[in-house]
Amino acid sequence: MSEEDASRRLPMATALFGAAVLSFAPLLYQYSDTALVTGAFFRMLYAVPILAVLAYRVKSEDKRPIRTRAIAFLAGLLLALDFVGYHSAIDYVGTGISTLIGNSQVIIVTLVSWWLLGERPNKSTLLALPLVMIGLALISGIWDDEPYGADPFKGVIASIFAAIFYSSFLLVYRYSNRDMAPSSSLQFDATLGAATGLLIVGLMPLGTVGIEKIDFNISWPGHAWLLLLAVSCQVTGWLAITHALPRLPGAHTSFAVLTQPVLTIVWGTIILGEDPSLQQSAGMALILASVISVTVFGEAKASSGSEVGVQGER
Repeated sequence: MSEEDASRRLPMATALFGAAVLSFAPLLYQYSDTALVTGAFFRMLYAVPILAVLAYRVKSEDKRPIRTRAIAFLAGLLLALDFVGYHSAIDYVGTGISTLIGNSQVIIVTLVSWWLLGERPNKSTLLALPLVMIGLALISGIWDDEPYGADPFKGVIASIFAAIFYSSFLLVYRYSNRDMAPSSSLQFDATLGAATGLLIVGLMPLGTVGIEKIDFNISWPGHAWLLLLAVSCQVTGWLAITHALPRLPGAHTSFAVLTQPVLTIVWGTIILGEDPSLQQSAGMALILASVISVTVFGEAKASSGSEVGVQGER
């Protein structure tokens, strides 16, 4: 084994650990039995003081100006909207399908980078788009007599909404980390922004669109699951991913990122007993194949020759 390969073993193990931890996030949300904004808000809120302590410990290493930290906070506001869609999708169509569609953000990020940054996608990205559209149609259940989920059509719409804002979050989050700040500091700013955004959404009268206000009554064991979700996923999992991915080559990064939605599908099937129909399973397979194709073979290249490095996890 070369010295270079050996130096990558720890970051790869860290990334896979983070992806595995994050794969349990939708299940923990389901176990909490809380409304979508309530669950998302307290997931972020419980993580904030832990991240604040960690960020304070490396304060001397964080050289970012206020403007850059504000951008990371803005990224968190976008993440809040992502979680509104993501948790809605989980309620409508289950953990596996919603997570898979949400992680199709890699296609959206590539297209937005092409449009805004001039980073040209290759043929695999362009060929993946119709496959994703067919996959979404199959998952929505419009041709299915007995699709899985309370309302799979709404679940697909919510997942697409989540993927759009997740893509926006990743682009802004990457931009805010140009100075390679300590992972805990960057994560603290983004998580604080997400908690703020979810608080705003959770105080608005959005009941007509199925979004309940935040329930501030602390109930057990629901909030015990949310606390576990905050510590395990929002803190431990995200920090592992944020630390490891910039230290890995593209191919290793892609593999680590794809581990999370695949494991979530497995846990949803084994632990929660989710059972998508044959058509929905075919749609999931099409989307997964498309995401793998774009992630592994579809790295866009900017006109200046720089590589796109946007990756992320929930």
